[in-house]
Amino acid sequence: MFKKIFKKLFNIRDKVIVEKPKSFSGAAESYQTNSSPPPINNTPPQASAVTPTDISALFYSLLFPNTQQNGVANELEKSVFRRVEVALSAPQAIADRVLKLPTQVAALDKQLADENSDIKALLALIEKDPVLSVEVLMLCNAPLFRRSEKEITSLQQAVVQLGREQMKRFITTSLLRGCIEIKPIYFRRFGSQIWRHSMQVAYLASELTDEDADSAFLLGLIHDVGKIAIFKLLLEAFKQAEPGEQPCSNLFRQVMTTKSLSLSALLAKHWQLPAIFEAELGHLAIVDSKPAGGLAEAVWRANLISECSMLFEAKKLDELQLNRLLLAAGIDRGKFDELQQKLILF
Repeated sequence: MFKKIFKKLFNIRDKVIVEKPKSFSGAAESYQTNSSPPPINNTPPQASAVTPTDISALFYSLLFPNTQQNGVANELEKSVFRRVEVALSAPQAIADRVLKLPTQVAALDKQLADENSDIKALLALIEKDPVLSVEVLMLCNAPLFRRSEKEITSLQQAVVQLGREQMKRFITTSLLRGCIEIKPIYFRRFGSQIWRHSMQVAYLASELTDEDADSAFLLGLIHDVGKIAIFKLLLEAFKQAEPGEQPCSNLFRQVMTTKSLSLSALLAKHWQLPAIFEAELGHLAIVDSKPAGGLAEAVWRANLISECSMLFEAKKLDELQLNRLLLAAGIDRGKFDELQQKLILF
């Protein structure tokens, strides 16, 4: 039963058809197979020797699968560009109006961080939101996160059995899920796919980091909130758009790829998250380079592994491409196959 509820909560289908996603570094971390056989070389392949290509367009096709890209921005897209520039210069308005962080996040985070805080006070805070309480219990019992065969039936049991850090992840996940919900049915795939990707990146980042796994999880979860904000700006622009206009230019894709990461960093600041989140998202926003260490590198690697997973699941990635991408991500094929079995549960 809980598996069914878990799938409904995260929009997971039994058979998910996924297009190809992008990587953080549009050019540097994208790969293409040559039509001719590669030259014989006894030296182990190096990531720098692989011919790069821009695969950010493939992630774009995941978000907007029914559009054909061209090189000319239409009036709808130009309207969005103007709105994005305003958002980057005045992110407070976006944080307050377009993508507002639920007020419970700060209060619950403070309670969970304080080891001396009263468990009863924490539970009372969660139980004020019945929907949140139910969703947290769903996550506690989901196959991916469940720690034992015994079902968790109460929030008090969840806190005792899972601990504060795990509860913090579940609560934040549930609250952010409602924050980024995409309602228009004609673009509902955007929300479900980007949320799935964000959940995968959050999980992977917490597994890959040698630092604060909890912070890595949250950083992975919010790294694409800028895309959600831009998408909501797009929905606003639709109100004045000509019938039939769609986001279909290469330029729009580039804005989604590059500007969204900068916007994610600004939103983290105006949500008053710890300064480390703005700083690490700022490192990720430099899309032509791989972050050197820290939480940003863990999220960068997690993003690339998630892309490989979604591509491979959809049979959009051949073995040679996959192996080259895994080389850049710093994991071997055996480890990827192990992770893949978990990622398909999202």
